[in-house]
Formats: sequence, structure tokens, C-alpha cells
Amino acid sequence: MTTTQILTADQIQQKIRRIAFQVYETNFAEAHVLLAGVAGEGFVLAQRLADELSQIAPFRVTLVKIDIDKSQPAQPDIPLPTLPAHYAGVVVLVDDVLNSGRTLAFSLQPFLHVPVSKIQIAVLVNRNHPRYPIAASFIGYELATTLNEHVEVVLSDAAREGVYLR
Repeated sequence: MTTTQILTADQIQQKIRRIAFQVYETNFAEAHVLLAGVAGEGFVLAQRLADELSQIAPFRVTLVKIDIDKSQPAQPDIPLPTLPAHYAGVVVLVDDVLNSGRTLAFSLQPFLHVPVSKIQIAVLVNRNHPRYPIAASFIGYELATTLNEHVEVVLSDAAREGVYLR
């Protein structure tokens, strides 16, 4: 199986910084933005995005982790114990790759019971194979792939950091 590196660590950092500026520009009038990262590389991406936002944006950024079991065909209720009580601001749902939209659709569930002002989606890579009505608001890299190809995002291993296509 051939593996091709699509983005290097430096290119990923550039994409994250650009996404941070887009989040800031879109939400400049907000007092608070909540970044909800999907467990795994999505949460690592959310952490790095939060770091960038803390350098450029005046609003407060809160980071929460969304734990879902991607292998399950349906998800039980997803608790968010770190969600501020009665949160009513902006939520930016963050994941590494948007493929079919299934993971992000499940990740929206905890916010359906909270009076948020808006929900936006940020992804590092958008593969454009939607099966669910999910569209990313902020995209680091658009990548046209076949259904048989796999995109791997590595953010948590500095020695291998990159985006790979298999």
C-alpha cells in the first residue's frame, strides 16, 4: 500500500493558524467561543486551535472533548461534563477529517439541548464524501479522494506529524 504525505508539520501549522484567523474574523463580536474537539486527533487539533486563538483573539476560549465510539452504528447520549452551565455562545466543533459527516453529526448531539447561538465546524481535511448534511465552516485543506483511499492525520506524534493518503 502506497502512502503519500499530503501536508507536512509546517503546512499543518499554517493551516491551523489560518483557521484560527477565520474563526476570529467570523466571531469577532463574541465574548466567548467554545471549541469542542472530537477525541483523538480532532481534540489535538482543537487544542492547537485554542492556542492560536489565545494569541490573536480577545474572546475567551473554552476547550471540551467529545468522546464518541466511531465504530458504533449509533451513539448513546454524549455527556460534556466540562460544558459551562447554561452556555449560550458559539460552538466550533473540531475534527481532523470530514469524510461522510457521520462522526460530526453524532458529535452535534450534546449541543442540541443547550441554547447555543450558533454551531460551526472546523476540519483540517475535507474529503467531500458527504452522506450526512454536514458542511464545514472552516477548512484547512480540500482533498478529492476515492472512497477506497484513507486519509490519516497525525498530530500527536511529533516525529510523524503530517497528513497522509493511503
